Amino acid sequence: MTAVLRTEKLSRSWGALAAVREVSFALEAGARHALIGPNGAGKTTLVNLLTGALSPSGGEVFLDGDRITRVPQHVRVRRGMARTFQITALFPNLTVLETVLLAACEQGGLCWSWLSPVARHAREIAEARRIVRELHLEDEMDVRTRILPYGKQRLLEIAVALASRPRVLLLDEPAAGIPKSESAEIFEVLARLPKDVAILFIEHDMDLVFRFADRVTVLAAGSMLAEGTPAEIAANARVREVYLGEAAHA
Repeated sequence: MTAVLRTEKLSRSWGALAAVREVSFALEAGARHALIGPNGAGKTTLVNLLTGALSPSGGEVFLDGDRITRVPQHVRVRRGMARTFQITALFPNLTVLETVLLAACEQGGLCWSWLSPVARHAREIAEARRIVRELHLEDEMDVRTRILPYGKQRLLEIAVALASRPRVLLLDEPAAGIPKSESAEIFEVLARLPKDVAILFIEHDMDLVFRFADRVTVLAAGSMLAEGTPAEIAANARVREVYLGEAAHA
């Protein structure tokens, strides 16, 4: 397999605090890759370094073999990288369809205006409708974001990310704050996404991790503790000592 996203000795420090320590990591094309570890392990910091939200103290980031270490966030999005956050950041007064359509128009380099003829955006409207259906939001298509249940808001945030046509989708705790039944629905939707989208996701629910991921990276104190298949991670004594035992009792 070819790595669509990788790092070489990626690091980020704030004074004496090393949040990420020389992490060399690869996300294979089409992978479903989980990033796990104790609170404060550096997971979100690593994702912020990958997306350009933070600049590294050292090391490199590569997308499709091109060095993007100093490339701005919006350019990374244009090159095929999208992410979601632990807390949703949506426009409360737009409907579901309008929200996804806005993202689709932005990715297409179009400036959306509610006064523009609909025909001018016919292709983007069709794409937005397809994504909404794909994420099982068709019944909420005309519902304003502010009154959506939180689980549906998480799905909408993923729909917005998909509207940028990413090859790499980074999900920071997509099931955070959602009842277990709804979080399972989110991951079932993600499981059906086409394999040309590689997914890296942070998740604390080990049941979801072991059901959905084909590969798992474990961070501890900013460093890579282990990496392997779910079965290999579950059998790793060091991982059980440092993290899985803690997660089981959380």
